[in-house]
Amino acid sequence: MTKELIKCKDISVSFDKMEVVKKVSLSIEQKEIVTIIGPNGSGKTTLLRSICGLQKINSGTVTKNSDIVIGYMPQKLVIDKILPLTVRRFLRLNGTSKHLRSIDDVESVAEKFGILKLMKQQIHDISGGEMQRVMLARAVLLSPDLLVLDEPTQGLDIHGQAEFYSLLSNIRDELGCGVIMVSHDLHMVMASTDKVVCINKHVCCQGTPEDINKHPEYIALFGKNDAEKISIYAHKHDHTHGPDGCVEGDKNA
Repeated sequence: MTKELIKCKDISVSFDKMEVVKKVSLSIEQKEIVTIIGPNGSGKTTLLRSICGLQKINSGTVTKNSDIVIGYMPQKLVIDKILPLTVRRFLRLNGTSKHLRSIDDVESVAEKFGILKLMKQQIHDISGGEMQRVMLARAVLLSPDLLVLDEPTQGLDIHGQAEFYSLLSNIRDELGCGVIMVSHDLHMVMASTDKVVCINKHVCCQGTPEDINKHPEYIALFGKNDAEKISIYAHKHDHTHGPDGCVEGDKNA
């Protein structure tokens, strides 16, 4: 029987009196992969940061399982090029954790992720694809109960995306952890995603992805007519959004 790791209940976040996340409720269970989708500016990153405790919420609750360990992989990480920092040192600068006991853990994880050859390189000299693997390895080093990933395959080609999601699935199976991520690569993740949550400031709909027999070409999910080109899961919106993302006709929006 799987356990619930995190439960969000009606959480809302505002910036300068503008509500960017509105009464969002969702839960993440052990060994479950949850994918968050939505147009630009829909609050996806803010939602992930709220779940991690990195973003203060204005209302609602985020209930976490006791002693939960979260491995967070941000969408972007800017490291000043004048700062000398090898990949090995970057991986070891991961805070303190009862799960990370020795330098051998770092070397072992690096070998598993295929980045052992990068260990002596400066972090700002490696490629985008290599950096994604390094950042995921850093999150996994904590032996997390929950992995939180913000567009983890951003900048990767189709081959790189396929490798990344295969690796992620193996990590989930090995660690028994839950995964919540933001992604636009649904043609890659549908086969391994347990639940899809569509948000546009609030939760529009959520459900289990439909099984598919082939991967379609990349489709921009929320452009004109694009949503009709790919079947993610069976759902119907009972409302429409205006240009600002608010529900049209909602006086409280």
